Amino acid sequence: MPDAQIIFNILFSASVYSLIALSYSAIYYPIKFFHIAHAAVITSGAYFVFFFTSKFSIPFPVSVVLAIAAATLIGVACEVLVYRQMRKRNVPALAYLIASIGLYVVLQNCISLFFGDDTKIINTAEVTVGNQIFGAYITTIQIITVVVSIALFIAVNLFLHYTATGKSIRAVASNPELCNIYGISSNKIILIAFGIGSALAATAGILSAMDTNMTPTFGFNLLLYGVVAMIIGGVGSTRVIIAGALLVATAQHLAAYYIDTKWMEAVTYIILILFLIWKPLGFSGQRLKKVEV
Repeated sequence: MPDAQIIFNILFSASVYSLIALSYSAIYYPIKFFHIAHAAVITSGAYFVFFFTSKFSIPFPVSVVLAIAAATLIGVACEVLVYRQMRKRNVPALAYLIASIGLYVVLQNCISLFFGDDTKIINTAEVTVGNQIFGAYITTIQIITVVVSIALFIAVNLFLHYTATGKSIRAVASNPELCNIYGISSNKIILIAFGIGSALAATAGILSAMDTNMTPTFGFNLLLYGVVAMIIGGVGSTRVIIAGALLVATAQHLAAYYIDTKWMEAVTYIILILFLIWKPLGFSGQRLKKVEV
């Protein structure tokens, strides 16, 4: 494998991981617990594309839009029907994690029952065509993934830091009780965060599936890599998430090339453990800050 191929593989993987990490952090900041069912949202986006194109012969671009909307509704439903009801009852923090795991199991099994456990394909001949660029074989969908991830990363960060709604999300993340006193509905802001995060997750799932195909559980590993990237980058800042994603992707592909592909997952969690021990706040080195609204 030429050096250029390794470099582009790292950039492609980092693009997917950063997009998933961004989607997850948008939800994690205001709710402060691990929304494991997010993995099912990643998966469902890709499967909805398969459903709309194969069952109804809907044009691919339209299917992508419909799939993102449908997957977003699933993420929003998790908040409205489960998490919000739990907040009303002031349940212990551990209960949210248990509920999110339960939601993931239910949703993943629904996907398996409806679509089966075999590998599904949603890519097209156009996006799988590759070209030699500086000695690396790069497909159209990989280029699209890198471009879309960068564009969404910039757009979401601008939204969070320079719009009233974005600042409200950050404010709820730092002090939800005070926000309610000042007339900012934490429930409304959390709902918006779930909508944004779920849409980004569905997009990441679709882009990844178009490159590697999919099974009902493929979103879970992607979520874990994204969460590791978020923790390494620092949960107090979305802007350094990409640093965590680059580190994870670099370690994975160098391990695969110089050792064995079986080490791709292992090195990810070795790095996570080292960061949790010696640099628990990640590259950013900061906790969630209070935000003026």
